[in-house]
Amino acid sequence: MLKTITIVLAVIIIAILILAARKPDRFKVQRSASIKAAPEKIFPYLNNMHNFAAWSPFEKLDPDMKRSYNDVASGKSATYAWEGSGKAGQGRMEIVDETVPSRVVIKLDFTKPFKASNTVEYTLTAKGDATEVTWAMSGAAPFPARIVHVFCDMDSMVGKDFETGLDNLKNLAEKQ
Repeated sequence: MLKTITIVLAVIIIAILILAARKPDRFKVQRSASIKAAPEKIFPYLNNMHNFAAWSPFEKLDPDMKRSYNDVASGKSATYAWEGSGKAGQGRMEIVDETVPSRVVIKLDFTKPFKASNTVEYTLTAKGDATEVTWAMSGAAPFPARIVHVFCDMDSMVGKDFETGLDNLKNLAEKQ
């Protein structure tokens, strides 16, 4: 009986490792929303680090989260760091590129509960009296992450948060 259990467990482990090896070594999560506001009204929420708290769903993960900013509030080189307990973890964001008022690119580094470096890109495209806002995050998926992705991929882990954030952004921008 013990031999059978060992063989079954070995087969399951091997199957999981094979499935993980077949997963892509990069990931991308993307969501879009139409917001009835001009790109110029939405852009400041995305390129000013002090404005993230107004709409980002991740800000609500830990009410006691400590935040710090550098001397550059918005635009290229602006940074925002956070340190929280539990789900919020610890990390840092820096705006590395922007095209006013249509694009913001952020380098996102997590240090706790795990280390990861990702790229976040917000794009704003005017469409009549509305703006199509796209929030995308991409990064490397090392082998241990791909094992996790066998059971739960990045899209299912953060896609809903992106949708919530875009809804929050929509509510803010459309009230102006």
